[in-house]
Amino acid sequence: MGKPPATCRHFWCPAVLQQALAEAAADAIARIMSPAPQARPSAIADWLLFVAGLVFVMIVVGGITRLTESGLSITRWEPISGAIPPLSAEAWQAQFDAYRASPQYAQINSGMSLAEFKHIFFWEYIHRLLGRLIGLAFAIPLIWFAWKRAIPKGYGWRLTALLALGGLQGVIGWWMVVSGLVDRPEVSHIRLAIHLLMALLIFAALIWTALNLKAIARDDGARPARMPTIAIWTLSVLGLQFLFGAYVAGLEAGYAFSSWPKMGDEWFPAHAPMLQPWLVNFVDNPIMVQFVHRWLAFVVAAFALALGLRAMRAGHKGAGHAVIAAVTTQILLGIATILSGVELWIGVAHQGMAALLLAAIILAAHRLGERKIGPRRIAGQPE
Repeated sequence: MGKPPATCRHFWCPAVLQQALAEAAADAIARIMSPAPQARPSAIADWLLFVAGLVFVMIVVGGITRLTESGLSITRWEPISGAIPPLSAEAWQAQFDAYRASPQYAQINSGMSLAEFKHIFFWEYIHRLLGRLIGLAFAIPLIWFAWKRAIPKGYGWRLTALLALGGLQGVIGWWMVVSGLVDRPEVSHIRLAIHLLMALLIFAALIWTALNLKAIARDDGARPARMPTIAIWTLSVLGLQFLFGAYVAGLEAGYAFSSWPKMGDEWFPAHAPMLQPWLVNFVDNPIMVQFVHRWLAFVVAAFALALGLRAMRAGHKGAGHAVIAAVTTQILLGIATILSGVELWIGVAHQGMAALLLAAIILAAHRLGERKIGPRRIAGQPE
């Protein structure tokens, strides 16, 4: 780094401040990436599981936000100042006026009162506040662990990547909201799917990384677990099901038919309107999307059952039972969601259970993929 001009020595001088920030950033990166002389894998794992719990809460609140159609109530993205809610009548009126200029108000909620607006504002505000809280809950401990050089070797870049994914998720969330603020009174279901899938990816990565660190805490010679083939297949079909679930939510396809197992009086409505080209129906046609989501669930169940039984045979009965119980509960909640006409709390439970099913599958996959670990080395003993 070059020295600042001789006439610029005060801390508040732009050149001095820029140099100080650059040196601090370089030092933080070096600490994150450098080997840890006093690694604390168990503490870091507990922290990651706590953050995963916050992500789970955010996924649930996201479901409430979607089902209450609250997502477009805040029409500006203010990452810092937006953390403070309206605190005066004038501030509330300004927020309400901004919403009244949106397509959703003009086309759907025209005539909504300020009290009704406050209800939908609440859920979107909580959703965004949770996003900010998760960012702080991840970034601040990461900096502290890096400063203490407590991050095990090889995990600095992983934790940094998780932080970057969290920041990207915030950008994707606003990109999704913008799609409903121009002409159409609802967000793009494709952008909604990307937003949900990213949240679930971060959730799964947090749990997988925490489990790896727990293994290191048990034996400092432990290596990262490998993903078994059966788990790869299970996660693949589960990811596809999550995609169609997001399409169902975004297109409000759950309201198309409230009967099960048939859609009305037929397995597939023969006179359902079809789009052209035909493959577009799997993305944009609510009836086709609901049909696929209904029956793909049982493909997921078959793979999950195979994974659960495999884990049980390998001696991981708890993980195996968790997978089987989670996928069974999720299918029952899905059926209940349809039969109830998408009752709010059943639909929210269905989305939350999807995340718990993912967590159970990640746990079983990790147990099956754990490497055989040798005896713990005694401190001071030559390798």
